[in-house]
Amino acid sequence: MADVFTVAPVLTPRPGALSWRALRFWCFRWSRTWRSTLAGNVVYPLVYLAAIGIGLGHLVNHHLAAEHGAGTIGGVSYLAFVTPGILAASMMQIAVHEATYPVMGAMRWDYAYLGQLASPLRIGDIVIGHLGFIGVRALFASSFFLIVAAGFGALSSPEAMCGVPIAVVVALAFGAPVAAFAVTRDNDSAFSSIQRLGVVPLFLFSGCFFPISELPAVLRVLAMGTPLYQGVVLERACSLGTLGAPGNLAHAAYLVVMAGGGFAIARHTYRRRLGR
Repeated sequence: MADVFTVAPVLTPRPGALSWRALRFWCFRWSRTWRSTLAGNVVYPLVYLAAIGIGLGHLVNHHLAAEHGAGTIGGVSYLAFVTPGILAASMMQIAVHEATYPVMGAMRWDYAYLGQLASPLRIGDIVIGHLGFIGVRALFASSFFLIVAAGFGALSSPEAMCGVPIAVVVALAFGAPVAAFAVTRDNDSAFSSIQRLGVVPLFLFSGCFFPISELPAVLRVLAMGTPLYQGVVLERACSLGTLGAPGNLAHAAYLVVMAGGGFAIARHTYRRRLGR
């Protein structure tokens, strides 16, 4: 007599399907709390743009006109000069924030990672999902910022819209290595040091608000080796319509290597921590 029981075939998820589910989890959580992120991710950068780019920019342009006969920096107004820097710095801040406390929370407070690990998700899917969400946050924030910056008249070229994918890469270049570090921590004491010793100095000395040629030689070399400087250069090239200039490919490659290397390290540290 033929067997009446059959074994259902095991369905293997399509490549990327599980990572997409992990990304959807973070997007769903954000959909319930996105209003609380508006101030830090959207309003504050625009306040910087108005206060520094327009308010302080008027004084800078006036001073340059009095001293050098031309109220510009490299042929552009201070508003046009500082806008790409504020955009790149905002992406750094979004990425570092998302890759510190939310990672700690998912690991030790609400155990979101452990819940995901109890599902069919693999550790690689968990990493891709969270880093992908950082990219989504950067995508929305940079798009909105550039639209408003265009209304301020701060963009000089249609190439400025290429700044959106660059902003995503900048965010991942920071988010991936920071997440790789954050998942190894048992408490959040190191996160304040990341802000004080990492984010704030980069924000001030990576060419966001003034050319790094004004820095001493040693600090200039250090600034040129930072991912934020690479992002500022690329965002400024997009804003001014000079993205095809020689050297920009090297800046882009630097950021891609940072993001890719950070992802590889994150997979290793996540596996060591979640695989216990």
